[in-house]
Amino acid sequence: MRHSMHWLYVALAVAAASPAIAQDQTAEAVGAGLGLVIGLSIAIVVGAIVGWLASLIVKGSGSGLLTDILIGIGGSIVASFLFPALGLTFGGNTIAAILSPLVGAVILLLIIKLLRR
Repeated sequence: MRHSMHWLYVALAVAAASPAIAQDQTAEAVGAGLGLVIGLSIAIVVGAIVGWLASLIVKGSGSGLLTDILIGIGGSIVASFLFPALGLTFGGNTIAAILSPLVGAVILLLIIKLLRR
């Protein structure tokens, strides 16, 4: 009888702990989803700014907000792969966070402009 009581206590402890564990997992999932939304929002805003600035630098390439966003995000991707491969760094401050993707977006716009001809 004593052995079966031990399992009853274990079963009650597991049942009592399960909602807390489920709540922790739900909170982690919501936090991860919120982080993803915030990250995507930042990428879109920075991409729009960088794409717009790049389209001002490369004359005659302005194609609208969506294209500017895509060019800005694409420029960020180009910069993140190309510049480290070439050994180029722009530092770690806020200006470098805009300058590096801007240079990448300008390069991307120049390539697109050459391909359209």
